[in-house]
Amino acid sequence: MERSGAFYSDVLGLAFEGRSQGALVYRVGAGTLRISPVPSTTPSEHTVFGFEVNDVDQVVAGLAAKGVEVERFLGFNHDENGVWTAPDTTKVAWFRDPDGNLISLVRYGA
Repeated sequence: MERSGAFYSDVLGLAFEGRSQGALVYRVGAGTLRISPVPSTTPSEHTVFGFEVNDVDQVVAGLAAKGVEVERFLGFNHDENGVWTAPDTTKVAWFRDPDGNLISLVRYGA
């Protein structure tokens, strides 16, 4: 949990609210995100959760500066920074937290 706590606070910049029944709780917009410990998991190949952001490219650059690598998927035409642009101009990038959870960043297009 220490590694996850550092990632969500220091790398993603989420505001730590406290602990609740063993979970780390972070403020995300008007809601909260709970990171709960589990005995074991297999990292998902599908997005676990995502953040809507104003500028995917800017957030990806900031994460890269902190050592976060963007995931690339076969069949997607990612740009040089790992951002995929959908036919409707929606931009998406994916990365993993220290426990292997797949997280997305999205800016919806037209």
